[in-house]
Amino acid sequence: MWQQTLDDLLARIGRRFGRKEMQQRARDYLQGLLQPVERKNGWQLAEVAGQRVPYSIQHLLDRARWDADAVRDDVRIYSLEYLADPNAVLVVDETGFLKKGQHSVGVARQYSGTAGRIENCQIGVFLAYVSNRGRVLIDRELYLPREWTDSDEDRIAAKVPETVSFATKPELARRMIERAIAADVPFRWVTGDEVYGNHRRLRLWLEQQQIWHVLALASNQYVWLPEIRQVTVQALAATASAEDWVRLAAGDGAKGPRLYDWARLPLLSWQIPGERWLLLRRSLANPQEIAYYIAYVPRGCPLEDMVRVAGSRWAIEECFEAAKGEVGLDQYEVRSWHGWYRHITLAMTAHAYLTVLYAISAQRPMFKKKTRYDAMQLWKQQRLH
Repeated sequence: MWQQTLDDLLARIGRRFGRKEMQQRARDYLQGLLQPVERKNGWQLAEVAGQRVPYSIQHLLDRARWDADAVRDDVRIYSLEYLADPNAVLVVDETGFLKKGQHSVGVARQYSGTAGRIENCQIGVFLAYVSNRGRVLIDRELYLPREWTDSDEDRIAAKVPETVSFATKPELARRMIERAIAADVPFRWVTGDEVYGNHRRLRLWLEQQQIWHVLALASNQYVWLPEIRQVTVQALAATASAEDWVRLAAGDGAKGPRLYDWARLPLLSWQIPGERWLLLRRSLANPQEIAYYIAYVPRGCPLEDMVRVAGSRWAIEECFEAAKGEVGLDQYEVRSWHGWYRHITLAMTAHAYLTVLYAISAQRPMFKKKTRYDAMQLWKQQRLH
């Protein structure tokens, strides 16, 4: 079943690489990403493929003629054949790729959530598809800081297309959501962290598209009350009474259900199809620790649904963990714009293969983190023997 599933995927995307020789290079690259290689760089992937030098691997990522966006679209269609769910959640988030040098496209001193501090790194913004059948990365964009978009010398050296201009992370998120809509991806919700929740224009655009969402919000952000006055999120949260709080699980974690106390407070929802709410999440261990979300939901939406969507945001972190740990999402040695997109797309392809493999094996429910870990260990054992 392992090989048959991989052959099916390779048959779908093979036409994107043109000649048989190039199709074989793509196959070698993907199979290398799926192998227990210590470091999935050009030299080690070439060694796995039985090559003495990494020239063919480097050619695939640099000079070869193929469209990474077309492969991305093929892999999305392939994944949704197994994972599609009309109640699915699109999760947007960014992850950092630490770099030592200064020449890789988009690298700069910037905050990396991966490291938890400002580091020399690249930032990729990703879109994950989360359903009750599994979760998978379906789109990606490289964030270019202004020092890169404003520097002709750096752009030329990294082969950044002339059409690429500066875009914020929420703007990149919107592009990916627009592509998902255009591709008729079945989903019902969107969620993301404060980077996206604090961006008012993104929220308004989602409302205009009638896309229900639950987005994290910083405590100093202002919201409109039904009395048509503004107040900070933190000030409004202080008005929540003891009766407003309900204990609910925001999904399953490694140690069981992620339990928190939750409350919701109404916001101005005049003359709009849905309802706006401020959603509050309070830690059981430290009641002073409160997280905030702004929600735009269907009228009459139960609190449990909002909590489920808010909890879905952790799924993309699990995707990053699996994609980096198992298929080398962050183990690349490319400097160019198209080189980054090509490696990331092929790593996403390998991750999609594993996700689909889990879904069709139906050994255990795939939405539990511990279960996915056990399935990964089983897959490794069978792969090694």
